[in-house]
Amino acid sequence: MKTITKLWLLIAMLAVLTPIGLLLPAYFRAGRAWGEWNPNELKDMAGYVPRGLARLSSIWHAPIHDYALLSNPPVSYILSALVGILAVTGVVYMVGKFFAGKQ
Repeated sequence: MKTITKLWLLIAMLAVLTPIGLLLPAYFRAGRAWGEWNPNELKDMAGYVPRGLARLSSIWHAPIHDYALLSNPPVSYILSALVGILAVTGVVYMVGKFFAGKQ
């Protein structure tokens, strides 16, 4: 099996495993997934909000809010992962093509 095929299989496996970030906190009644807090939640947990987070949270909003593509959160999480993978792959491909043409 070629290295690129192994890489794509690994990426697909990681995409399928992404709902673990939603399922484990729900299973352990731990609130939201680690790192998915809004500034108010972070202030409640840590006692403060870093200046950069407070400033940027009003500027940047997730393109797919709460990964809500469908009514099924784990499936939506997987689809969001696949959309992200395709977006990053497309950008890397285009940048590669751009720089390959410069030679």
